[in-house]
Amino acid sequence: MTNVSSTADEILACARTLIIAGGYNGFSYADIADIVGIRKPSIHHHFASKVDLVRTLVSRYREEAAAGLSAIERNIPDPGAQLKSYLAYWEACIKDATAPFCVCALLASELPLLPEEVALEVRAHFRALASWLTSVIERGKRQGRLQLSGTARVEAEGFMATVHGAMLSARAYGDPKMFGVITRPLLERLSATR
Repeated sequence: MTNVSSTADEILACARTLIIAGGYNGFSYADIADIVGIRKPSIHHHFASKVDLVRTLVSRYREEAAAGLSAIERNIPDPGAQLKSYLAYWEACIKDATAPFCVCALLASELPLLPEEVALEVRAHFRALASWLTSVIERGKRQGRLQLSGTARVEAEGFMATVHGAMLSARAYGDPKMFGVITRPLLERLSATR
């Protein structure tokens, strides 16, 4: 007998890969059924609709991201090093193709076409990430470790946009190294020791 949660997890992992490859409208339940090796009704048993599937996927993605950011907070005291660690995570994922693109960034590019339930989850991811980045940057400024050109919130939004743009450039050029080429100057600019 197949473990229900592992089947649901396989479906979610497959959907994640397909979204990264082709976006929200770039896959169907038939695609997932073929890849996972199950019938379409089995997918409907776990996720009644594509909206339910992708909303669940993004919700779990947000939980994973929150756990990752919490681990950075716990393990790395210096705000500049926290930002560097965040960038290093994405650089490694892009280089080894384990997560070559942020699912929420990709879905954000499709926001006008997404069902509202999915759009709400995507927006919540961006708000949470911007809030974390703002707090790290504010702390770095207070400690004299980061030098800002604008408010911490503006710097955080710019940081986030640069990271997502660097993902896009790495994909467009077919060169994972482009991510670091674009993001390294971002850290250098913020560094108070320049």
